[in-house]
Amino acid sequence: MATLNFLDSFEIPGILSFQRHGDLEKAVITTDSCVGEVYLQGAHITHWQPHGEEPILFLSEKSAFHAGKAIRGGIPLIFPWFGARTGNKYSNRTDGPAHGFARTQPWRVTGATASGETLVLTFQLLPNDESAALGYDNFSLDYEVRMGKTLELKLTCTNTGQTSQHIDREAASTLFEEALHTYFAVSDIDNVSVSGLANTEYLDKTDGMKRKRQEEKLLKLSGETDRPYLNTSATVTVLDQGFQRRIKVEKDQSLTTVVWNPWETLAGKMADMQENGFRKFICVESANAMENALVLNAGESHSLAVKISVEKLPG
Repeated sequence: MATLNFLDSFEIPGILSFQRHGDLEKAVITTDSCVGEVYLQGAHITHWQPHGEEPILFLSEKSAFHAGKAIRGGIPLIFPWFGARTGNKYSNRTDGPAHGFARTQPWRVTGATASGETLVLTFQLLPNDESAALGYDNFSLDYEVRMGKTLELKLTCTNTGQTSQHIDREAASTLFEEALHTYFAVSDIDNVSVSGLANTEYLDKTDGMKRKRQEEKLLKLSGETDRPYLNTSATVTVLDQGFQRRIKVEKDQSLTTVVWNPWETLAGKMADMQENGFRKFICVESANAMENALVLNAGESHSLAVKISVEKLPG
């Protein structure tokens, strides 16, 4: 894990500092346009709040901040598989933690720059003993976080496998899944609707993975919801009548959007979820998963980019 002495070299007085919370180190950000926090474990954004707004991200009051323990809320970074690991044509292995190892690994800070009202932080994750033991020793992840009036994220995955006269680029291919598992804070789930997914196919994980199509223009949640929407790069908007705002999620090079809320029964089984916490968030995740998983040959890279913005409803 990085030490605070090493991190001192990235501090920007009055804008960026590093602190310890529990077992973990975090970047604390204050700009002319927002405040925010990013934990080095998982390069995990837990707070982003433009000035004059309610917090944009939900963070459970019962979340643990222990090394190797996933943080509940914010923007967990999912890689290299989504959900439970399943076999595929490139590997038949099914072991490893849910949602992969990237969200509980310590990431290295590689840069910090203030530009106007925006702070740009960059992070990197390279193979280590844990990832290699799970069969992932030829990759690099680079993550750029631009935090200001908007939150702009870019995750770049590279297959660093080597080729030779005996191993061609295709033979060194690897399948990756990825997601920015964003928990958006809401006034109450009953006040919320989601637009941008009408006439889009999804897999209903609460109904035996049946393939369905959303017919309604606006999605309103009324129970446990777990839907990977497939083959969509559409912008999604979260409308919150209680907070009188809309959150817009624009994305590039992402073909999966996941909408998730565990509702009461499932949330009650989560040790790190506060009472009735499910009422205070909706997850809208920008991803490449399932049939939209990435296959990268040796030397190839892919970048998933997301821009999150918020505006007040006319009033």
